[in-house]
Amino acid sequence: MEIHEALYTTRAMRRLRPDPVPLDVQARILDAAIRAPNVEQQWRFLLVDDRDVIGALAPLYRIASEKMLADFGITLADLVRMGGPQSRTARSALYLVEHFHELPLLLIGFSPLRGGAGIYPALWSAMLAARAEGVGSTLTTILGEYCAPEAFEILGVPPDAGWNMHAVVPMGYPLGRWAVAPRRPVHEVAARNSWNGDLGFTVDAPLWSPG
Repeated sequence: MEIHEALYTTRAMRRLRPDPVPLDVQARILDAAIRAPNVEQQWRFLLVDDRDVIGALAPLYRIASEKMLADFGITLADLVRMGGPQSRTARSALYLVEHFHELPLLLIGFSPLRGGAGIYPALWSAMLAARAEGVGSTLTTILGEYCAPEAFEILGVPPDAGWNMHAVVPMGYPLGRWAVAPRRPVHEVAARNSWNGDLGFTVDAPLWSPG
């Protein structure tokens, strides 16, 4: 796959089929991930495809989602009623909560570095590599933020070894279609030399498109 196609069409895929992701595909995804820029490879990746383990993590993901939403003063039920431009994302997020136990694969990134500077480029590379394999993904951080001790116990992570769970990346073959995600144009979200400096160019439409 041409690099720009992967960059422009790798979007959050939360509606995933339960079909297993073959081991050779997983190998290519993870091998691409570890080639990313990093800090002395201070990381550990955990692939989870055991149904019992994913099933045990599913209630924690719901709890973490509820706690995260509570911080914003809303509930999971509010996602159902949410309208406007955020409604599609809200419904997608709720779908992931409701179907977490059906996910075929999780990629979980750990690092002793609290900020996760070395792990996020690798996880993004994994998501791009997954896109090239036709595998959808989305990056979530709430499990580590709200339920890390419980997740560590389920996953057998040494609790006192200094590891931080930075992100969980659900992966699977998507129910939806790949497309260039709509975004505000770059000249509305970027500047040059100062906060309100003139960027010097405008981009009124995506600079890459299929075909």
